[in-house]
Amino acid sequence: MQIEFSQREIEFWRVSKRFQLQEGRTLREFVPALFRGQGWAEPFYALRDVTFFMDRGETIGIIGRNGSGKSTVLKLIAGVMAPSEGEVRVAGRVSPLIELGAGFHPDLTGRENVYLNGSILGMPSREIREQFDDIVDFAELREFIDTPVKRYSSGMYARLGFAVSVHSNLEVLLVDEALSVGDAFFEEKCLEKMHEFQQKGTTIVLVSHSLELISNFCERAIWLEHGSVKANGRASDVVRQYTETVPHGVELVV
Repeated sequence: MQIEFSQREIEFWRVSKRFQLQEGRTLREFVPALFRGQGWAEPFYALRDVTFFMDRGETIGIIGRNGSGKSTVLKLIAGVMAPSEGEVRVAGRVSPLIELGAGFHPDLTGRENVYLNGSILGMPSREIREQFDDIVDFAELREFIDTPVKRYSSGMYARLGFAVSVHSNLEVLLVDEALSVGDAFFEEKCLEKMHEFQQKGTTIVLVSHSLELISNFCERAIWLEHGSVKANGRASDVVRQYTETVPHGVELVV
């Protein structure tokens, strides 16, 4: 059945994402199981029947324990995977800060990788040339820009990836722990950049370990539990529900 979507920026409609988990059977165990129709793997649902909507220019945080499906939501929005069931609609140009520098080639220099990663993000060559100095200065890597990135530290690598992503002409920004890519000064600079995007009306989806950041930066939050939506509402209210529900002594991992 074709689902009619409204004019929102992001829409999830009864979305489920299923993976096949290997059971670790030996060949001797696998053959009898195959004849019983059990096969080699069991299905695992990272998301199950998830529905939510985002208006253009809204900032939303996604919280929940490890394995609750947060990163899966971002990857579905980014289009790097497809839902097993339901439909996902994204109206704008997406810049995913999920795996920073994922498109970098280790043998290429920082300069060459700026053009490579920018192209992957859909930036025309002219736009990359115009933004190049701003990208390098934002990443604080002017001295190393002609060095192969395989010689970069993990922080330098991630900073360059962040800088390229936030200088693309994006409409939807996806952030998955991307703010922990440098020292406190650089993190503050990243937050200022994200505030600029908010002022411009960019739609932002944020996953962070910091519940304080979710409360202060996001207008709304979604709490995922075992791949399903546990709560969806004003960020401060959802964070409070989450902290009150997590058992005493359990680390608040978001």
